[in-house]
Amino acid sequence: MKYVEPQPGGREQLPSAVAAGDVAAICTALISAAFHEDDGKWVQDWALELLAHPSADVRHTAALTVGHVARIHRYIDHDLVVPRLQALLDDPEIGGAVENALDDIRMFTDAET
Repeated sequence: MKYVEPQPGGREQLPSAVAAGDVAAICTALISAAFHEDDGKWVQDWALELLAHPSADVRHTAALTVGHVARIHRYIDHDLVVPRLQALLDDPEIGGAVENALDDIRMFTDAET
C-alpha cells in the first residue's frame, strides 16, 4: 500500500460517493474531509454513520477518521462516539482501527474511554 497525501474536496465528494456506493471514493473523501474540513462535527457525524457500512474498508476508514478528528480538531462528541467505538472493539475486521481511534481520543481530547 502506498501513502497518498489527502487532497481537499471531501466535503463536496463524500455525499455523492456514499450515494453511488463507491467504496474507494467514500474512503478517499472521508480521509480528505478529516484532514481538510474545518467542521470537525460534520466529519465526525459522517464517520459515525459509515461505521455501519457493509464494506469493511469503509468501516475501517470511518474508525480511522474518528481518530483523525480527535487529533486534528481536538474535538469529539464523547457521549456519542465512545460507546459506538467501544461496541466495535471485538470486530475482527476493524477492531484495531477502533482501538487506535480510542487511543487518539484519549490522547488528544479530554475524553475518558
